[in-house]
Amino acid sequence: MSKGHAAAVTYAALAEAGFFSVDELAGYGLNGGHLFGHVTIGMPGVELSTGSLGHGLPVGVGMALAAKRDERAWRVFVVMSDGECDEGSNWEAILFAGHHHLDNLVAIVDYNKIQSLSFVNEVLSLEPMSDKWRAFGWEVVEVDGHDTSALTDILQAVPRVAGRPTAVIAHTIKGKGVSFMEGTVAWHYRSADPGELERALAEVAAG
Repeated sequence: MSKGHAAAVTYAALAEAGFFSVDELAGYGLNGGHLFGHVTIGMPGVELSTGSLGHGLPVGVGMALAAKRDERAWRVFVVMSDGECDEGSNWEAILFAGHHHLDNLVAIVDYNKIQSLSFVNEVLSLEPMSDKWRAFGWEVVEVDGHDTSALTDILQAVPRVAGRPTAVIAHTIKGKGVSFMEGTVAWHYRSADPGELERALAEVAAG
């Protein structure tokens, strides 16, 4: 999980997988707690801290290269944010993976077009996003990142081309499903107050 601020879902998945008690999730983000807002080493199941951003893909590339050299069959999946694609360390890793034909590596980019305190195209435009990955030797597929069936089909089909790592550009909307959160920069960091939380959950439940 290179997209370190997706900590809540990472911790939830680890708890469901039995790494620690589900009851511990109630302490997420609380002062004095150990479930931090970025995925942080120290929790069972977490082997790499992912804040500052820009480290997850380089580590994933190293794991994929090691698997190739050891003739191991497993694959490496790295979930990234679009904002961290500003980091030069990621582009070095992208270049390296293409050069070494790491077709056991899959990068999934959550392309919601919002980073930190502004929109991606205002901070540092990434377009043409897919063309850049292709130019570095990757096979690229774009998908609606909210379509879990499409994502499942894509991930089950990798490697899509022998000798090429796969980049999945998942187009998403930050705050999808909640009218007052969708595509709004402020909700990159904000926490909902009790009233907002009630409204949000009602909208999500209504589908």
